[in-house]
Amino acid sequence: MRKIIKDKAIVDDHWNVLKLTEGESPETVSVPAGQQIVPLQVWLTQKTTLSARKDIGVWLASDERPEQLKEDITALPLIAVDFPAFSDGRGYSIAFNLRSRLAYEGEIRAVGDVLRDQLFYMQRVGFNAFATREDRSIEDALKGLTDFSDVYQTSWDQKTPLYRRASRPAAQDLP
Repeated sequence: MRKIIKDKAIVDDHWNVLKLTEGESPETVSVPAGQQIVPLQVWLTQKTTLSARKDIGVWLASDERPEQLKEDITALPLIAVDFPAFSDGRGYSIAFNLRSRLAYEGEIRAVGDVLRDQLFYMQRVGFNAFATREDRSIEDALKGLTDFSDVYQTSWDQKTPLYRRASRPAAQDLP
């Protein structure tokens, strides 16, 4: 069984990522039973049927907008964001917008070309699950979540910048 990192632990992945094959369309593809992560277009075209199921998640391509899920956000236990290439950073904005603007509280999973070097920053913008590349060590990738002990900037996981969190002596106490 495939393993993923979820909530800072390595766990079994029970979800299947559904990808359309040649000749299939979002309207006609059959979504199998069991936990399925379907493309956004499949969700949008088959929403009346799929929304009755509790075992459906949606994955967003890096060029799709999370706002398209605004009405459905509470019904989805999982939203995956695809990283087609290590250098494509659009997924960071998608996750941040899901958490901050759409108030999504479920699992946000990074899928695709996900590497250790990205994990610390991905969790800062709202990801809590990572399906890392299978040709890399998942144990090593897990260590990427703790690469830094503190952060300077604000983000989803830290609303106050370091200069406001650090205690410094008052000007009159300086030598």
